[in-house]
Amino acid sequence: MTLYQLGAVFMMALFTYLPRFIPLTFYRHKIESKFIKSLLYYLPYAVLGALTFPGIFTSTPQLIESLVGGAVAIFFSYKEKGLVFVAIVSILAAYGTYLILAVL
Repeated sequence: MTLYQLGAVFMMALFTYLPRFIPLTFYRHKIESKFIKSLLYYLPYAVLGALTFPGIFTSTPQLIESLVGGAVAIFFSYKEKGLVFVAIVSILAAYGTYLILAVL
């Protein structure tokens, strides 16, 4: 491993660790603000959605397959089905659409 690579790994480790270390070290009081509490509660869902949703459109060779799988996932999520069920059914829907389009 070269010195450049070692420095890059060190810098990545440092900048990954600092955002976790600083709040833990310098802020020890209970959070009282309802706004901050709600922000910290909903932020992981917003980030997960922002990271996952664009991947739906690029996960298959054709857009229609992705849209069908995404629509099925949204439908069953709205019906409050479990995460594993939603994932498997949406994958099967996208794959089924792929097979149907391959025959046509």
